[in-house]
Amino acid sequence: MESSAAPTVSAGHDVGPAPVDLLRRLRARGAGDPVTHVERVPARVGVPAPWPAWAPPELRAAFARRGVVAPWQHQAEAATLAYDGGHVIVATGTASGKSLAYQLPALATLLADPRATVLYLAPTKALAADQLRAVAGLELDGVRPACYDGDTPRAEREWIRRHSRFVLTNPDMLHHGILPGNAQWSGFLRRLAYVVIDECHTYRGVFGSHVAHVLRRLRRQCARFGATPVFVLASATSGDPATAAGRLTGLPVTAVTEDASPRGGVTFALWEPPLLPPDSATPAVPAQAAGDHDATTDLVQVRRSALRETADLLADTVAEGVRTLAFVRSRKGAEVVAANARRALDDAVPGLGDRVAAYRGGYLREERRELERALLHGDLLGLASTNALELGVDLVGLDAVLICGYPGTRASLWQQAGRAGRSGQEALAVLVARDDPLDTYLVHHPEAIFGAPVEATVLDPANPYVLAPQLACAAVEAPLTPADLALFGDGAKEAIDQLVEAGALRQRPTGWYWRHRERPEVDLRGEGGAPVCVVESATGRLLGTVDGGSSHFLLHPGAVYLHQGISYVVDDLDLADGCALVHVEEPDWSTHARDVTDLSVVSVRSYVDAGPVGMFLGEVDVTSQVVSYQRRRIATGEVIDTRPLDLPTRELRTVAVWFTLSPRSLASAGVQQADVPGALHAAEHAAIGLLPLMATCDRWDIGGLSTALHPDTEAPTVFVYDGHPGGAGFSERAYGTASAWLRATRDAIAECGCETGCPSCVQSPKCGNGNNPLSKPDAIRVLDVVLENLPA
Repeated sequence: MESSAAPTVSAGHDVGPAPVDLLRRLRARGAGDPVTHVERVPARVGVPAPWPAWAPPELRAAFARRGVVAPWQHQAEAATLAYDGGHVIVATGTASGKSLAYQLPALATLLADPRATVLYLAPTKALAADQLRAVAGLELDGVRPACYDGDTPRAEREWIRRHSRFVLTNPDMLHHGILPGNAQWSGFLRRLAYVVIDECHTYRGVFGSHVAHVLRRLRRQCARFGATPVFVLASATSGDPATAAGRLTGLPVTAVTEDASPRGGVTFALWEPPLLPPDSATPAVPAQAAGDHDATTDLVQVRRSALRETADLLADTVAEGVRTLAFVRSRKGAEVVAANARRALDDAVPGLGDRVAAYRGGYLREERRELERALLHGDLLGLASTNALELGVDLVGLDAVLICGYPGTRASLWQQAGRAGRSGQEALAVLVARDDPLDTYLVHHPEAIFGAPVEATVLDPANPYVLAPQLACAAVEAPLTPADLALFGDGAKEAIDQLVEAGALRQRPTGWYWRHRERPEVDLRGEGGAPVCVVESATGRLLGTVDGGSSHFLLHPGAVYLHQGISYVVDDLDLADGCALVHVEEPDWSTHARDVTDLSVVSVRSYVDAGPVGMFLGEVDVTSQVVSYQRRRIATGEVIDTRPLDLPTRELRTVAVWFTLSPRSLASAGVQQADVPGALHAAEHAAIGLLPLMATCDRWDIGGLSTALHPDTEAPTVFVYDGHPGGAGFSERAYGTASAWLRATRDAIAECGCETGCPSCVQSPKCGNGNNPLSKPDAIRVLDVVLENLPA
């Protein structure tokens, strides 16, 4: 049903057409024009600056050998601020040379002071490894750079602690390895001159809140040893970077945001996959279930899968000799795109599919390094990757980037698009819209992408579910004192009192002491527990890992699991031992887990009384359980069956935003009482889908619930909540921008061309009720009532 012709293969595979010509060819491949908008981002001339007078000649010579004859103006400005002792964030575009802005002052200090040290933090191992290659390539005497992460052999770790002066690691290793072993690291920390935090815009939500406290713990240990390092942060372009960097580090930070680097032009296309023929449409929710009194069943016309569309585009660009990186939002999606692109290429030219691969988290170290090497050296022409390759890894020579689904934020969108054209050449970027309310809204409202400022990074260090465990970790490293309260910020004293009451800390005249022998278990990334290992039953081979929070959905018994294009089916999930056993199988169906959710209001932080409408922010308790899964035909999406599951219930206390409406206001708007559940359910789905337009999140970070009468509000209510213990700042952002958020939600539903609701407006891919009931027209009426009464 979704097959397409094999790509036409060009004469050569390594020299491709110009971006405009390539886009023209891609648009002509099928019936109709899938492109809704083309934006031309013009080329920019660079503005160089002289080397700072403090930069030593040997360092300038080392950069010159690498082809850097002079810094760009923003590099020199940020480097000088840092060298003079100021904390600084350089927030400029992809490929703007942010690394030079921190390498220059850090390496100059290492050359001038033979005792000084530098700590570099990256959110991914791939980025740290790439930076290690860059620093080591300068061949500076005495710097001795080294990576210290989970992949570092134990035999090398002692040498790194004693001898490396430029240590590259990640927040997880700083939290689990360096800070708990601060006595072993005392020599390094005592001489620490700079802390570099690369790609700091990725530290958002719960992960960002945890990292904020890990950095405070680092500052605390340095102060114990008499060091006050300078913090230098690098970020993609973001809203209010100085404030975000200040919340992350707890320090006053100066922002450098004027990008003076040269940039090649980018042709940026918004691509909406075509609608499938009517005979491939899928049955909609029965009208009677949605509250309609007509029991006829409509057909929902659906769009061609963004994954299949991206796979075909990847095959087409590789066949044209264009080096292409396709960003896909999920691990499974990256595998699907790579497998389908390989199949299409091999159909055209046997063996050409070998030049396409998948790249994602969960691969073993050796697999990741080999894929990075193959892409850098041109052995691979196409790579389907999760956002693991969004950050920093210097992929020189890429011609095109395909973005399969809006990545959640404009910052990530531009970061991903900027991976192409890194040597100043013209580049092509294509955003392929998923059948999703936000994606559909964006491809038809290009001003929301190209004319809107980049979001501010959202994190909340005061989250008690983050603060208390981090204070416990700090107490293990050294007893807490009253002087530490200001360092850890709002809520620190209350969190300490709770830890004392729980028996975790003991208060003495000299401070608060950790009472237990073992350290507290703290998951920085808020992923819901330790990773689950995926093991092949027949061989015992470790295939990869899945984070604990996703295991109920991705590794339940009967689930289809993909690894390097090979399909496996899960035989057993042992949550106690953190292991899933799988066997190789190529079924013609996919699996989709379904869950049930209950929610109760704990407290209200803030509210707006708008007559018949109320808007609230507060704490809630959410109980959820994955109870079954559907098997669906891959070719048609047809539901084969629904099978029950017996998995444990999960409980979550978090922060939510919710609105209530009076029954009278709904009746006045024309919403019949029987249609209220479907109206609220549809509005909830669309509101979740559009929230990433306002906050640095995606729909998988948040959840929702709607009901015609909630026992705690005693009114028709729609809840949207953060999917992390204690909240992640997303609901606060939704509450603060409620009018703009719900206006965009209303517009997305009203402007969708379907009649009864579809995945582009009110259907959700993760609905635990199978998108039943839903009423699109009544959702518009519900949101009209809210917007008419809610203050702007």
